[in-house]
Amino acid sequence: MKIKNIAIIAHVDHGKTTLVDQLLKQSDTLKNRETISERAMDNNALEKERGITILAKNTAIYYKDYKINILDTPGHSDFSGEVERILKMVDGVLLVVDAFEGCMPQTRFVLSKALESNLKPIVVINKIDRDFARPDEVLNEVFDLFIDLKANDEQIDFKTAYVSATLGTCSLSSDIKTQEKTMKPLLDLIVKEIPYPKIKKAGGMQFQGALLDYNDYVGRMAVGRIERGIIKVNEMVCCLRNDGTRKEFRIQKLYSFLGLKKIEVEEAFAGDIVAISGISDINVGETVCTIGQEEALPPIKISEPTVEMLFSVNTSPFSGKEGKFVTSTKIDERLNKEIQKDVSLRVRRVGTSDEWLVLGRGELHLGILIEQMRREGYEFQVSKPKPILKVIDEVTYEPYEYTVVDTPNDTVGSVIELLGNRGGALKDMSSDDKQTKLIYSIPSRGLIGLMTDFMTATKGYGTLSHIFEEYKKVENISYGSRKLGVLVSINQGKVTAYGIGQIEDRGVFFIEPNEEVYEGQIVGECNKDDDLAVNVTRAKQQTNMRSAGKDSTVVLKRARRMSLEACLDYLNDDELLEITPKNIRLRKKLLNTNERKKSDSRKNN
Repeated sequence: MKIKNIAIIAHVDHGKTTLVDQLLKQSDTLKNRETISERAMDNNALEKERGITILAKNTAIYYKDYKINILDTPGHSDFSGEVERILKMVDGVLLVVDAFEGCMPQTRFVLSKALESNLKPIVVINKIDRDFARPDEVLNEVFDLFIDLKANDEQIDFKTAYVSATLGTCSLSSDIKTQEKTMKPLLDLIVKEIPYPKIKKAGGMQFQGALLDYNDYVGRMAVGRIERGIIKVNEMVCCLRNDGTRKEFRIQKLYSFLGLKKIEVEEAFAGDIVAISGISDINVGETVCTIGQEEALPPIKISEPTVEMLFSVNTSPFSGKEGKFVTSTKIDERLNKEIQKDVSLRVRRVGTSDEWLVLGRGELHLGILIEQMRREGYEFQVSKPKPILKVIDEVTYEPYEYTVVDTPNDTVGSVIELLGNRGGALKDMSSDDKQTKLIYSIPSRGLIGLMTDFMTATKGYGTLSHIFEEYKKVENISYGSRKLGVLVSINQGKVTAYGIGQIEDRGVFFIEPNEEVYEGQIVGECNKDDDLAVNVTRAKQQTNMRSAGKDSTVVLKRARRMSLEACLDYLNDDELLEITPKNIRLRKKLLNTNERKKSDSRKNN
């Protein structure tokens, strides 16, 4: 059977995964009685909830006499390292662009990587049915982007399909009236335009893993394309390691992909994308060869982390009450298991303490890990996310992000002031009757904790996307920290309506009556710059006297509830976030009120 290998690349939420659903449904892959759920490739619960792809997914479809291997890639910049490695396995890409939003930061990034790899592109203008869709203008934007990225003549001569992945319609014309309920025009374009895999004929078997997979039965697996020869189960092969050593091992399991399934096979041929197991510590970029015919393929670059956080064992008074896995041993095992399949993650134990420095590609990357661990029953605490600094020749450098903002015209002034105060440099600006697009270069630390202020400044209508740009010298500017102080509980106990009511004018509360709190827990935001120690467990004194209005109902303002990402953004350097399966609590590092006051006074002096 003839093979075609493609990757679907796009900015976040432009419809890659929904498009894969339609290709699966309308190809010759699924059996008559086999159905798939919406966004079936996103099989992780968090992916379903958030509507994003976190990890790259492999599938394959049959169409006519072709097997088309499809790799669905993450769209968020925090997972961009996956995209770079996936492009090593394919011969062409479907560049999906929203018919209304047009080209966004990740569109630029993924296309630049595809062009660098000399891959054949097909442009897919998606969401053609969307209100205010502007397919012709978006196509011009894409064409300008190709020119800006210095695409060659063959790459600029790309073919275009117009689709509504949600409705399952497609055509080769931008006219919405030509849409038909079929994906065959796009499938025919793939068969016609995407080249066959470049297969080396001379020499023995050669395979390179570009992704990692893991399960408890076979351990770590490498996913990649067979560059040459045939792989067979139980065959003795040689792994050429990234450190220059070599190790012989037996192929224990060999998997091919079809539809939503990973199928165990006895052999696979050059050009196909497969997963192999048999060596417990195989890594991305290592080459597997026939023994005696060892020849290493060019190494694969793995994206470096840009953000770090400190994970530690929970030390709050409520430690061990809500979690299933609370010890340092369990947390250490879980973090080490995660790096078996996520090569963009780094974990370092901090000396002999119960702390781990966890480095990732961004706040979302680490936030996803935290949420997964929380749902699995782990209990721990984390510090404020910080950008990773580099020191070169005694000069300190920090990561900067290429940032694109779309905002209503009446909020442009507020956005420019907000980003300017966080070290952003305006690079370009364009507008139409309703919206303005701003392009910035901004330090990563300026983006931490930005989204709440940004949504306020744009009245909830703005969008902000960013991707790593480069390391630049650190400017001596302080920004990114929270301006207002917090309300901190001075004792442990159950929150009372009376206790909150007495100090409600001091700020906004994060807790409600009858919740349990402890000394040092952050229970609200102060309306002044300094922190304020408060008693929220105070009860009204009982007397034998009755007074007018004594038993009237206390009406309190609704508490502000924050998501995990919002809490991470909210943290200051002297604070931690307690994570349990049931609760997320903001707290001070020093819980004792008197000790904290002494520490603050020493800092001020």
